[in-house]
Amino acid sequence: MARMTPSEAFVETMVAQGVTDIFGIMGSAFMDAMDIFAPAGIRLVPVVHEQGAAHMADGYSRASGRHGVVIGQNGPGISNCVTAVAAAYWAHSPVVMITPETGTMGMGLGGFQEANQLPMFQEFTKYQGHVNNANRMAEYTARCFDRAHSELGPTQLNIPRDYFYGDIDVDIPEPMTLDRGPGGERSLNEAADLLATAKFPVILSGGGVVMGDAVDDCIALAERLGSPVVNSYLHNDSFPASHPQWCGPLGYQGSKAAMKLISQADVVVALGSRLGPFGTLPQHGMDYWPKDAKIIQIDADHKMLGLVKKISVGVCGDAGAAARALLARLQDRKLHCDDSREERASTLAHEKKVWEEELTAWKHETDDFSQDMLAEAANEEGNWLAPRQVLRELENAMPADVMVSTDIGNINSVANSYLRFERPRSFFAPMSFGNCGYALPTMIGAKAAAPERPAIAYAGDGAWAMSMTEIMTAVRHDIPVVGVVFHNRQWGAEKKNQVDFYGRRFVAGELESESFADIGKAMGAEGITVDEMGDVGAALKKAVDMQMNDGKTTVVEIMCNRELGDPFRRDALSKPVRHLAKYKDYV
Repeated sequence: MARMTPSEAFVETMVAQGVTDIFGIMGSAFMDAMDIFAPAGIRLVPVVHEQGAAHMADGYSRASGRHGVVIGQNGPGISNCVTAVAAAYWAHSPVVMITPETGTMGMGLGGFQEANQLPMFQEFTKYQGHVNNANRMAEYTARCFDRAHSELGPTQLNIPRDYFYGDIDVDIPEPMTLDRGPGGERSLNEAADLLATAKFPVILSGGGVVMGDAVDDCIALAERLGSPVVNSYLHNDSFPASHPQWCGPLGYQGSKAAMKLISQADVVVALGSRLGPFGTLPQHGMDYWPKDAKIIQIDADHKMLGLVKKISVGVCGDAGAAARALLARLQDRKLHCDDSREERASTLAHEKKVWEEELTAWKHETDDFSQDMLAEAANEEGNWLAPRQVLRELENAMPADVMVSTDIGNINSVANSYLRFERPRSFFAPMSFGNCGYALPTMIGAKAAAPERPAIAYAGDGAWAMSMTEIMTAVRHDIPVVGVVFHNRQWGAEKKNQVDFYGRRFVAGELESESFADIGKAMGAEGITVDEMGDVGAALKKAVDMQMNDGKTTVVEIMCNRELGDPFRRDALSKPVRHLAKYKDYV
């Protein structure tokens, strides 16, 4: 055993776990440990706000597959992280949230910055480690890092601030690495038997395919079956878009081709997907989920099997290992679907072609409100651009190997139709938590993990304003990103609800503001304002060129009109019974 301080044990354990970057704001609660970060080879990236730090840790983790680490001052610094840790939880990111706490002799006395920090995160962590004795510093630190990977989600390491000091005898634990298996023999055999008799199998490729580095395994299984492959909601990077069997994403503003094809399935392989409820809701007027299909669900977490959708076979296993095991069982076996391979390939190609033509022709939204806004815009000064056309132009200008994050909101969600990727760990979204202010800090974290890749964040003006100050973090610490701001001067998703359900009675939805490109310049970034459709692609290419060649962060502000996409929460709203005569001044 080596003799060292608890701070040294804490830092040495992080080094053993491969930590090289931590995001946060400095604070007295962990200053003794922070003093030796740099000598240990750990970079602390100071942020503007701790929510941004936790989002950066999430992005770092999702881009690299390694731990993302966030730290802050006890009390308010820690509570600022809750929202972002929740987003990481729903993304299954191995983020380690380090929460220095009030000293043990002050707990319960209502001292400065005191808070009970474990309950804050209990719903959004896979494990909470509380250092109850300085001698156990390395033990708990290692366990939190190990559990984050083994449980595929955030963990919390809570450390009373006085436990950083003193002298202890300690062994630094080695990281624990788990081998994940394919699942049980019985369930794999049942799944293989179902696939052998399937007439129209479809693979739904989920987040587990990305996290398990299993895209090649998914491709091999899909090619053996000759099946369409659809992406689960917000996992557009779980299958390469250039592959002829790729059909696009399900879920809100997803691919009609994917929806039409999965609706024909008699067997669906949900590979690495929890089949989240929002990701399979009706869309584009289609209730596309195949009601009579046999569902094979493969997930590393047994608690997800059959939780949302009725399944025929549940396989508790790693997505890649399970796909390989199924392929081995099917490789030399006669499959019913072999006889219809060419016919199904023709159907797949036709549906994709029809959808691409529709997307290209889809210039404007056709609802009455959007048409009214177009007429109004024609009488205004300025040239406001149609969001769908903008998204198509951005798609066509995307660089190879790009990483893209999208915030929550109307235009960002419509982007689901247009974003295509060739490799995993390329698409980042706030998943089921759906919080605003996500895209920019998450992309800064992803860029820190993968500096060789182009990094682009999409955000509407409302969400952008929540986190745009992190542009200063990108500039200060040479982590160049491109922020694309869709400036339409409104909270579009919620305003659409007021259009459809509340008779266009608009409350709190307008967002007039100064130029975000100019604000970006004031923070040290480059700024480009785009108000001509022909300039959209050129602006993105210029910004990416400055990012990759000059190390410049750029804010690309696109002046969009007020067209609105399909309601985001059609599943959760209904028209109210409102007796407006009671409210004489309410119009």
